[in-house]
Amino acid sequence: MASWPVLSVTTFLPIAGALLLVLLRGDQDAVNRNARWIALWTTLVTFAVSLVLLWKFDPSSAEFQFVEKAKWLSGFASYQMGVDGISLPFVILTTALMPFCIAASWESIETRVKEYMIAFLVLETLMIGTFSALDLVLFYLFFEGGLIPMFLIIGVWGGPRRVYASFKFFLYTLLGSVLMLLAIMAMYWSAGTTDIPTLIRFSFSPELQKWAWLAFFASFAVKMPMWPVHTWLPDAHVEAPTAGSVILAAILLKMGGYGFLRFSLPMFPLASADFAPLVFALSVVAIIYTSLVAMMQDDIKKLIAYSSVAHMGFVTMGIFAATAQGVGGGIFQMVSHGIVSGALFLCVGVVYDRIHTREIAAYGGLVERMPLYAAAFMVFTMANVGLPGTSGFVGEFLTLIGTFRVNIPVATLATLGVILSAAYALWVYRKVIFGKLEKQKLMDIKDLGWREIVVLAPLVFFTILFGFYPKPVLDMSQASVTALVEQYNQALGGKKAAALLPRPE
Repeated sequence: MASWPVLSVTTFLPIAGALLLVLLRGDQDAVNRNARWIALWTTLVTFAVSLVLLWKFDPSSAEFQFVEKAKWLSGFASYQMGVDGISLPFVILTTALMPFCIAASWESIETRVKEYMIAFLVLETLMIGTFSALDLVLFYLFFEGGLIPMFLIIGVWGGPRRVYASFKFFLYTLLGSVLMLLAIMAMYWSAGTTDIPTLIRFSFSPELQKWAWLAFFASFAVKMPMWPVHTWLPDAHVEAPTAGSVILAAILLKMGGYGFLRFSLPMFPLASADFAPLVFALSVVAIIYTSLVAMMQDDIKKLIAYSSVAHMGFVTMGIFAATAQGVGGGIFQMVSHGIVSGALFLCVGVVYDRIHTREIAAYGGLVERMPLYAAAFMVFTMANVGLPGTSGFVGEFLTLIGTFRVNIPVATLATLGVILSAAYALWVYRKVIFGKLEKQKLMDIKDLGWREIVVLAPLVFFTILFGFYPKPVLDMSQASVTALVEQYNQALGGKKAAALLPRPE
């Protein structure tokens, strides 16, 4: 693979498509039409190239693969890219979902179409780069760069309160990331490098681990988002266009979980063990509290947004349980949630494009007019609940088992979230899909068109496939997860052994 930098090609292909869009000139209708097709083909080709990564990837190895390295920034930092079993699932998830986002925006985005597509393509490059970067400075640039196109997507093409929501999103996430930048500088001064594979093997002092862990936590907790720094998410989701909500829930939220797996656990194991009770407490509060808040919502998008916070609580709980089942379950739960939550927001977009309201009370009896839509929405609702046979069950089950091995009370309390998710998810499904078809504006509503079927059908397929056959995702990450957990336990074992040594008089 040395002759073909497949990872860089995958990362920067969307930027090439964006540059092509910049050059578009002519009649406005023709520009809009061409912009849609160029963006769609760019994302499809990017996805096809990313499948080469999947095809050539060796799941039995825990090492970074497809590594590319070049000098950059006068030797202070290097351009270094690579993926392992932890990052590859998120790269594939990103490239796979982007064509759906472009297709979902086909008719709903009517103004500044070219600029909208450019923002999405630039965002795709930055998201793939975040999961592929093997240098701290490069990671930080990709990680923070993603804020800008998302800020524009919400602020320009969002709802009535889009400016407020976009600034709230930007300021929350930027504030946490400033602390992460300070931690990156401290790590460079201590280790003399920004090379991530080297830093993973480097033993930082317990004091630096503590402060660096807190600095990284500030950034990743906001990104997830964890309670109580989650309040930007419902506003951002409600105001964002449909595709913006999809990518926000499916990919951008996963950057926080990926950060915990890539940095917090392997680089700061002692601090991770010390702060695990804090993460457990915040995770349980997120699972229970935001599920209760979701039950009180009258806006369907806001309900799904609070549901996302609750589901991310299972992820953080599983990751910091630091067991093979917990960490593997956390990765699977993020992949599953990316598919399911993205699909749920697409489902909301389908009816919003027809009725132009997200109020739950405005719907009812859709099963009589939209049976295909009702069936698809049912599959995603059941996955959101965690029904066995859907991908949502596997991730939640593994994180609970992994946590149960290290903290029984936390795992027991977290199971309440499964019950509460069933309560709000089934309630909203009953209100929207069943009941009498009485509202006049729903009388002539049409079922899914061919474009919407093409978008939703693959998501239904993978939701059910990974529910019955989760092996491809679990196998992809197993070697890397095992290596991560072993390294974590060795670091803690060394600390315990040092504590047992006799102290000098």
